[in-house]
Amino acid sequence: MGRVAPGEALGFGVVLATGAVALMGLAVNFAAAALLAVATLFYVFVYTMWLKRRTPQNIVIGGAAGAFPPMIGWAAVTGSVGLESLLLFALIFFWTPPHFWALALYRNGDYARAGIPMLPVVAGKTETKKQMILYTVLLIPLGVAPVWFGFVGWVYGSAAALLGLIFLAAAIAVWFDRTDKSAKRMFGYSIFYLFALFAVMVADATLGLSG
Repeated sequence: MGRVAPGEALGFGVVLATGAVALMGLAVNFAAAALLAVATLFYVFVYTMWLKRRTPQNIVIGGAAGAFPPMIGWAAVTGSVGLESLLLFALIFFWTPPHFWALALYRNGDYARAGIPMLPVVAGKTETKKQMILYTVLLIPLGVAPVWFGFVGWVYGSAAALLGLIFLAAAIAVWFDRTDKSAKRMFGYSIFYLFALFAVMVADATLGLSG
């Protein structure tokens, strides 16, 4: 809208990012601050500046930036990066494509007009729906994986399996739907899925729901 000059926006962003990393380093620990710095730099330079307008795999590779928070949180508490946080990183990484492509399906025209090569714009809706199902299938075992490694118990595992199967049903519904209704529903559910998954994980781990 032209209300903020590009230079001022850049300066404001640099101040916020630098301040956030410095504050985390001083108030928490430097391991968490380093991960925050990497996530910020990856999002700005790799995703936004390099990938976003150049490849339909933008949110697949760029999704790594959004998957950093569990690692940052884990490092903030423990001072290191554990297998647990790497599993959570992988979970969000594989969740991102079907989540974002559901949005891209019903906002396809907006992305096309903006010149952003999202998968529906470049490869079409059929290929996008196929990829959504594929990533959702890969996501289901990742959602249950924390149980296999003993981080949480069967209450979380049962919830994760059920939430994952509903996610897959939503992706299949998108495949058969020629309108945007199922894509909108899947996008909304994908947000709930991640929230519910982590909420049950916290409850299982802290309240000992699985005994």
